[in-house]
Amino acid sequence: MSDSNRWVRRYGARALAVVVVAGLYASARLPRLSATGRQELAERFRFVRMPLPETPGPKHFRSARAVHPRLDRISAWISSVGAAVALADLDGDGLANDVCYVDTRTDEVVVAPVPGTETSRRAYRAFALDPAPLAYDATTTAPMGCLPGDLNEDGLTDLLVYYWGRTPIAYLREPGGASAPLEARSYRPQEVVPSGGQRWYTNAVTRADLDGDGHPDLIIGNYFADGARILDARATTGEDAPEMQDSMSRAFNAGRDRLLLCRPTAQGGVDCQEAVGALDDEVALGWTLAVGAADLDGDLRPEIYFANDFGPDRLLHNRSQPGHLSLAVLSGAKGLTSPNSKVLGRDSFKGMGVDFGDVDGDGNLDIYVSNIAAPYALEESHFLFVSTGELGRMAEGRAPYVDRSEPLGLSRSSWAWDARLADFDNDGLLEAMQALGFVRGDVNRWPELHELAMGNDTLLRHPGSWPRFKPGDDLSGDGGVAFFVRDPRGIFFDIASELGLSETTVTRGIAIADVDGDGDLDFAVANQWGAPAFYRNDLPRPRAFLGLRLLLPAGPLKVAATEVLPGHAPTPGATQPAIGATATVYLPQSGSARGPAFEKRSLLVGQVDGGNGHSGKRSPELHFGLGDVSSNQALRVDFRWRDRDGSIRKTTRWLKPGWHTVILGTGGETEGRL
Repeated sequence: MSDSNRWVRRYGARALAVVVVAGLYASARLPRLSATGRQELAERFRFVRMPLPETPGPKHFRSARAVHPRLDRISAWISSVGAAVALADLDGDGLANDVCYVDTRTDEVVVAPVPGTETSRRAYRAFALDPAPLAYDATTTAPMGCLPGDLNEDGLTDLLVYYWGRTPIAYLREPGGASAPLEARSYRPQEVVPSGGQRWYTNAVTRADLDGDGHPDLIIGNYFADGARILDARATTGEDAPEMQDSMSRAFNAGRDRLLLCRPTAQGGVDCQEAVGALDDEVALGWTLAVGAADLDGDLRPEIYFANDFGPDRLLHNRSQPGHLSLAVLSGAKGLTSPNSKVLGRDSFKGMGVDFGDVDGDGNLDIYVSNIAAPYALEESHFLFVSTGELGRMAEGRAPYVDRSEPLGLSRSSWAWDARLADFDNDGLLEAMQALGFVRGDVNRWPELHELAMGNDTLLRHPGSWPRFKPGDDLSGDGGVAFFVRDPRGIFFDIASELGLSETTVTRGIAIADVDGDGDLDFAVANQWGAPAFYRNDLPRPRAFLGLRLLLPAGPLKVAATEVLPGHAPTPGATQPAIGATATVYLPQSGSARGPAFEKRSLLVGQVDGGNGHSGKRSPELHFGLGDVSSNQALRVDFRWRDRDGSIRKTTRWLKPGWHTVILGTGGETEGRL
């Protein structure tokens, strides 16, 4: 036997093991970017931070909630949600330059003008919404979010506020004061459902026309079990004793998610009826922290994504007809190298945020989901479920999505909440954002949380078996905002620190809008137990963009032909955002947006958002960065929408870059009802 053969026999297995281990280590490491490369990415952006206006008068700020006595040892955990923010056009000046936010320090729901935009509209001062004369116990109830939208379809923007401790309230804009400055009396509170003292613990709400009848409905994501007394510090120890989740990975003992079919009433209100039985228990009883609705297969019936804590997220294929909901659970296909929890519908992670966007430029929406992915903590994974394009598989119960978060650099950051996809530098490519952080304090409690996560699931539902999580304890308290940008290879890198976005306050909600109409997207951030902030986008290198306000005539009014108006000017007549309407922008062969690591893009797609995510709400306009497209280049834009009768219509317009207001009429080609 030769010396070489002896060496192979003696050391070959060890050498092979070293090679395998080295290969696995190399494949598990995220790509890196040099300091110079990071700085080059950062030079494409510039954001200016401003505080959001607060209500006048003295305030007593808190940093934790009063909770049921059985939950007192984990009061910091229970007090970890509630900060929320939304951007919208509330005063009717044509710009999304108004903000509605929840300040957890005071439990106020504040309406205010975005700083720096006051001169462009009817001036008004920040004020808090008042639920009176509705029944409201401030000692056992806390607001969790604010969703703008025309709930009663009268052409004015209302506000839906949802809570822990009661059912949601619709704050309907008074029609008589439409021309007066906004104030608390501009809104009339109305119950969304007959309350009867029900206690819901709602963390997320979005609007979408679920049954295709032409009227947006409500998707309600609830958390703690209905009827619990989570925020009642006066309750006796055994009274409606609250329970925590009954598993870290398969928990189905939460509050019931609900689908409410809504119609305006003749009296100027809104009537919402629950579609009882539309969701089976394994879907309805997940611990939901975020909801999303978007048409993923092109039939203008929105699919629903429930991002669930402590268990599998759910993607529901919409097969509904007017007045009757039919929703089927979709599951992804597992491959040889796919971990179970990276398959859509089979994860065991902690879903906290969801958003939709076409990341790879194939014309299909992808799904971006936040989980916990903190180094040396619960390092699970965020998701970027990229569409395979096999949309017909959805009718067979298959989710045509593959997670590509790891190779694209989006799998890891920290304890993340709202997730957002948007083009902030108008280059035609989407950036990715996340709100980060959980509880900020001085004592690191991750060792105790690790023990809890590895313990017996049967103990979890009992709060007394949990370790201490009180004010002063810390779990991923560094917080801030993640801001992911693609490098020339097409890989995302978080450059928040280079942009001054890595503040130390834990964040929850992210709202996005072009508040000043200058063509670049701005954003606002809701901070848990901290002041909210607004970030104005001062784009260093302006590029062409296409902005679209897609509107439907409000109420019974019908418009025969689709009208296109320049800019953001208030519309002549009552209109409302066309929730769920789609736009496809076709780019020219020369000068089009080019995506790194992809072919030159030929089209851009978008859908009017009804409030997707955790606690941040983007405005309902569509925004497309056009890269190097000439400002004089007319682009083909295809529109598809449902009219007030539920019929699907489509039309094509040629539009130049800039902002356009599009009032979608009843003319054009009709596709039927579906």
